[in-house]
Amino acid sequence: MEAKGKIRILLADDHFVVRSGLASILSFEEDLEVVGETDNGVSAVEMAKELKPDVVLMDLKMPKMDGAEATVQMHRSSPETKVLILTTFGESVEMKKALEGGAAGALVKSSSQEEIIGAIRRIAAGGRIVSREIMHGVRELESIPSLSSRQLEILNLIAKGFSNQEIAKVVGVSLETVKDHIKKILARLNASSRTEAASFAVNLHLITG
Repeated sequence: MEAKGKIRILLADDHFVVRSGLASILSFEEDLEVVGETDNGVSAVEMAKELKPDVVLMDLKMPKMDGAEATVQMHRSSPETKVLILTTFGESVEMKKALEGGAAGALVKSSSQEEIIGAIRRIAAGGRIVSREIMHGVRELESIPSLSSRQLEILNLIAKGFSNQEIAKVVGVSLETVKDHIKKILARLNASSRTEAASFAVNLHLITG
């Protein structure tokens, strides 16, 4: 028979070792109970609907659907379930999306057991917690000028080593249009070259590279 008052937890991480480690840590806490595990975002959203956990420990980098999109969908379909992001990335576009999309908290995976357990209890009680490192990273991202989807597409091709001529062919625009986009990209990112702009974008996870 399930103990009354336990905080029910769903683990969503594509690394089995991470899930096992978290499950082991949480098993020693009398008020916490792991009710399910999954390795992808699609399943996490469906399991949240089915199991109705109080808290989901969500990784950002997962197959089928990343943790940010899973958080957004979960917030819509299972609003009573609170999401705590656990990630190795202090700053990323995905993290910003997850926090704006309804995540109640975010910690880096290097956080201590006490910090993670305390965060679970806090957000289950209706609170919110975001580590200083992650908050700093998100604020850094907010200061970056936005790029259009077409500019991000071109920047991604630059990072993959495509020439301007090749980019024009792939994207389906004229060479002059590509050059104009690159000029605007360099200006917005305050970069002095194509390589510097691409490196900057990859480091900030704006593109995959």
